[in-house]
Amino acid sequence: MRTRAPWLALAALLLAAGCVTPTTLQPLPSTPTTQAGAAVAEAEGVRLVADGDAWKGNPSDLERIVTPVQVRIENQSGRPLRIQYDAFSLKGSSQFSYAALSPFQLSEEGHAAVGGSGYDNNVGLSFGVGVGSRWGWGPGAFAWGRPWGRGWYGSGWYDPWYGPGWYDPFWGPYSSWYARPPPEPLPTRDMLRKALPEGTLDPGGTLTGFLYFQNVSEREGTVTLQARLVDARTGETFGTLSIPFGVRS
Repeated sequence: MRTRAPWLALAALLLAAGCVTPTTLQPLPSTPTTQAGAAVAEAEGVRLVADGDAWKGNPSDLERIVTPVQVRIENQSGRPLRIQYDAFSLKGSSQFSYAALSPFQLSEEGHAAVGGSGYDNNVGLSFGVGVGSRWGWGPGAFAWGRPWGRGWYGSGWYDPWYGPGWYDPFWGPYSSWYARPPPEPLPTRDMLRKALPEGTLDPGGTLTGFLYFQNVSEREGTVTLQARLVDARTGETFGTLSIPFGVRS
């Protein structure tokens, strides 16, 4: 099973954000659902309710960058339940496993949000990305908002992919594809406010929030949300919850 490095996947997706089709997750006909249409799974006294088409906030087209899934966890297991992002994943039909990202991972990487619902709000970019033994940006790489990664580029720095004579192979050094900066860098205040908090869910407790997964590729026909149930006292995994979804673009 392969897991995509979070910053790598997000960098590539941000580069193509203007042309990426938003994807949402819909319960399969065979998936149990609530009256409101959210998917449901239950095991070992833990109930997981998941909605892959629930995001309403800033940025309005967040699905172009990550795959947000709203979850509600109800703990009737009699054990304290450890809630951590690494316990959640989306496994695609391609056998890729898409990780749940902490909002603070997005903050550390300094990725800019793609705001609004049209191309006129997209991030202005002027850099190229090479795929191979390493990824990197050439001199003058920028985006509206904070720079990508502290210390990745600066005075005298150049990317060995292109060397000191580097130019942008996508739009050129004087790209006309610029737009006004988005209102907030990732994660936005809405993303932080709505995120599922990590910690311990005591017996009888309920927790609701969004998980932000690496963007599900359009090549996926279906994905399965998987959640490991971990006893917060012992660290023991005592069950797994799985919910299959169809991918809709």
